[in-house]
Amino acid sequence: MARTADSTLTGRWHRLRLRPRLALAALAAFVIAVPVTLLALAVRSGWGPLHRLDLWVADSLHGVVGSRPALLRVLLVVQDVMHPQVFRAAVAVLVVVLFVRGARRLAWWAAITMAAGSFLGFALKLVVARARPSFDLPLDTAPGYSFPSGHALNSAVGVLVLVLALVPVVRGARARLMLWLAGAFVIGLTGFDRVALGVHYLSDVIAGWLVAGALVAATAAAFETWRRDAGRPPHDPLEGVDPDDAERVVS
Repeated sequence: MARTADSTLTGRWHRLRLRPRLALAALAAFVIAVPVTLLALAVRSGWGPLHRLDLWVADSLHGVVGSRPALLRVLLVVQDVMHPQVFRAAVAVLVVVLFVRGARRLAWWAAITMAAGSFLGFALKLVVARARPSFDLPLDTAPGYSFPSGHALNSAVGVLVLVLALVPVVRGARARLMLWLAGAFVIGLTGFDRVALGVHYLSDVIAGWLVAGALVAATAAAFETWRRDAGRPPHDPLEGVDPDDAERVVS
């Protein structure tokens, strides 16, 4: 009887400890979601300062890239290499490996986060319905709406999922830092490519990054509570979503 009471008290105390973490995760997602909402409203209303900034950046990069055929060819290659389907495929491979190795919870987190990112991007495009940049002599064209950038959003979600899933198996602080920097470079290059090719405005790319950051922060925090409920020790999320399961990838 005493053990049952102790177990009940422990469970209650455990849930109480989780509440601040959940509240913090919700606050972080809200803080990131607010700029996205304001950005979407500014885009829909044609807010002058944002509109002028977008046009200035688009026109400037269009002039630079249009006068450099070699740079244009490189950017067109980057566009294909950094396509959303590439990141979805990379995460899909990770999910399969995790499932085969028995790391099913981490696999579910990666799959759900990537799928949610794709869905959010598609839904926001329909809601905002922003036309893509238009030029007399376009460098490239793309179908669909402009806000947010699907390439920027999916590359950011894909990179963050891969890094957070695999960083625990990378040995050494310097190697881990290099992994994060490489991920940031891929995300930044993808965003630059979309604006430089004239198929997205700067605000489209920033919105994609913000949505990706909010989504991954929210799902990572939710996964951490899942780990704690399973009796696993707390850890720094930047050190990986689930270090225990990540070890199975290379074991």
